[in-house]
Amino acid sequence: MNPGGSIARIRRAETIGLVSQMKRQEALEILQARVSAVSQQQRQPQVSLTLSEFVRAEWKPNGALALKKSSMRIYSYQLEKHILPTLGELPLRNVGIAQVEACLSNLKQKGHAASTLRSVRATFATVLRSAVQRGYVDRNPAHGIVIREGDSKKERRFYSADQVRKLLGELTEPCATVVTVAALTGMRIGEILALRWKRVDLLGGTIEVAENYSSGEFVSPKTKSSRRVIPISSALRSVLETHRAGMKPKTPEELVFQTSLGTPLNDKNLYNRELAPACDRIGQPRVSWHSFRHTYATLLHNNGETLKTAQALLGHSDLETTLNTYAHTVSDSQRSAVERVSGVLLGVLDSVGLNSASAAKSGGRPN
Repeated sequence: MNPGGSIARIRRAETIGLVSQMKRQEALEILQARVSAVSQQQRQPQVSLTLSEFVRAEWKPNGALALKKSSMRIYSYQLEKHILPTLGELPLRNVGIAQVEACLSNLKQKGHAASTLRSVRATFATVLRSAVQRGYVDRNPAHGIVIREGDSKKERRFYSADQVRKLLGELTEPCATVVTVAALTGMRIGEILALRWKRVDLLGGTIEVAENYSSGEFVSPKTKSSRRVIPISSALRSVLETHRAGMKPKTPEELVFQTSLGTPLNDKNLYNRELAPACDRIGQPRVSWHSFRHTYATLLHNNGETLKTAQALLGHSDLETTLNTYAHTVSDSQRSAVERVSGVLLGVLDSVGLNSASAAKSGGRPN
């Protein structure tokens, strides 16, 4: 403080090198690095905020700005069920890779599926990314944690083309048309229930997927790739024309499939009241709505369509997902490949006189 009572600024200096040995640019770079380090320390909040306090005070109230309602519901469930009971009282800055991995390992030991572990990891990653953005932690410890695929995958159940035809004969409207659209386009059930007539081009033969109906609300499609325009066959166009004629929609905004009140159909009610009983009546195992995507993928594969074509039609964001959808048809492809190779090889053996007939004459032993 100055003699007059005013506050004096204290100026401190630090020697970083000799002028004769250091260029001006080098000195400026060192200065910038020192200033940045000090600024970062000043910005870093020194608090003992726990993970639970952060989730309830900051993440949950603001999470809906960036996340869909369905995602918030899943993340909130994983937090309350698996994460906060064990790590909630831990200071947020002390949540590291070891803590995240320990939580996941504990769930694995309890017998939880790999899909649950991935969901919990995604929850960790989302919440802790928000903590990084707010400056509570320096890095996201959930990034880079690998969860191995389970030793055995649940077998995907789907119907063949013949089974779908039998099923359609047992269904009443509008369920029959819903199943027809699902099997001939590979659309998700939420995409079908959100479909509006303005996005069905019967003249051009296309359907635009621009909405999804999930958990009682209309939301944007699952991923960027899910928003797509898909062609429809002449057979499906005829089915939709008949359906439209029976509905007599008053505006293009009307849903293609709706209740008498104009509200979206409920996929669970439609399944329990129509689809599942029809599966029972034809004597086949019950299938889910998603099974028709696998039916469609299988038909694409069996008719020689490429992975890229299937990826675009199904709205997958990456080829790996499409390949996994095709996984149940690999055995048929391998069998066909073996038969083709066998046919070629037998042709070669015939040409040199080593076919099965000549082998039989020699007692089955080579000459």
